[in-house]
Amino acid sequence: MLTPKTRLRLQEIIDRIAAAEPVSLAERIYVQKFADRDPTVWSWLRRARRAQVQGTPREGLDRFLAQMDLGEVGPEGAFDPRRDDLGEWFSGAPGWLRRS
Repeated sequence: MLTPKTRLRLQEIIDRIAAAEPVSLAERIYVQKFADRDPTVWSWLRRARRAQVQGTPREGLDRFLAQMDLGEVGPEGAFDPRRDDLGEWFSGAPGWLRRS
């Protein structure tokens, strides 16, 4: 459970990531520490990275998909059918998801 102060700090950093504004390495490590342990923070960070890479769609199906956090952030996360093991595809997932 996040304290209100921690949540506000995380959201401020994540908002800067989404807006492609400067974020220090220490701040990125701070956010990643929480994202590795908390699915909500992981989702916030994923949405911010998507907004940074693709921008935020204003209308239509693209906006809906972005708000639902569906699909991949970039081409590096896309499924590669040449991989034999589906578990390898999830190797970059946070620990709480890999344990599922």
